[in-house]
Amino acid sequence: MIKSYVAAGFKKIHLDCSMSCQDDPIPLTDDIVAERAARLAKVAEETCREHFGEADLEYVIGTEVPVPGGAHETLSELAVTTPDAARATLEAHRHAFEKQGLNAIWPRIIALVVQPGVEFDHTNVIDYQPAKAAALSQMVENYETLIFEAHSTDYQTPQSLRQLVIDHFAILKVGPALTFALREALFSLAAIEEELVPAKACSGLRQVLENVMLDRPEYWQSHYHGDGNARRLARGYSYSDRVRYYWPDSQIDDAFAHLVRNLADSPIPLPLISQYLPLQYVKVRSGELQPTPRELIINHIQDILAQYHTACEGQ
Repeated sequence: MIKSYVAAGFKKIHLDCSMSCQDDPIPLTDDIVAERAARLAKVAEETCREHFGEADLEYVIGTEVPVPGGAHETLSELAVTTPDAARATLEAHRHAFEKQGLNAIWPRIIALVVQPGVEFDHTNVIDYQPAKAAALSQMVENYETLIFEAHSTDYQTPQSLRQLVIDHFAILKVGPALTFALREALFSLAAIEEELVPAKACSGLRQVLENVMLDRPEYWQSHYHGDGNARRLARGYSYSDRVRYYWPDSQIDDAFAHLVRNLADSPIPLPLISQYLPLQYVKVRSGELQPTPRELIINHIQDILAQYHTACEGQ
């Protein structure tokens, strides 16, 4: 896999070997994780030189990555990575890289994955609290070429995102917040469609989506709990956005295409855009945005991306 990614031209490689194999202890020690990461780094370097004539990759190391898609359980607080733990991870990797003869690439290790105290569950967000991460933030200042990478920054406020960057958590990983925005936009357009189009001609996107998720529950069943109504709400609205795994389904894709056709046949009335996509309405009224289904969807997602751009650029 490392060879394939490097050969394809990817230049930032995250070396995370924290997952235990079948006969491994759980959890793995820092030394085992680092030794395996160093072996992968050696493969990456060799592959890069073979395909591009030089090794110019940049690496992220570290393993404190939350569960993909947010926590399964309800959270009220989260432990921040300690400076000692961060230093131990760095030193274990430095030693392992030296054993593989990779001393020269250490300046190209640009980031360490840590937990600065941010996370989300199905309905709540644990916001960044700078005071709790102050010692960790100060610790990285002793490393000239290193910053931190923070996972699960989804749904943080713009102010929290900016403060994370200021505090050296300068690589902000985001995923479900973007697909959540996609889902929001599609649900809004489906509501507009129901106002404009006779029921028999509607795409029925939301019902199609619900039916497919019930027929194929493998992507959400172990994540969503409670009674039938609680699980129904979670399927549609949970921050963990397990619905994102269903958009490629052919039935759902057909319903999406039907929805777009229905709303592209004639201009969407401005009052309905104001009702269901108020931020996009402002841009439509100012002439910044065309009120077509695809433009409305993309712009709604871009609003989330813009928060990350602003946080990183300091605008």
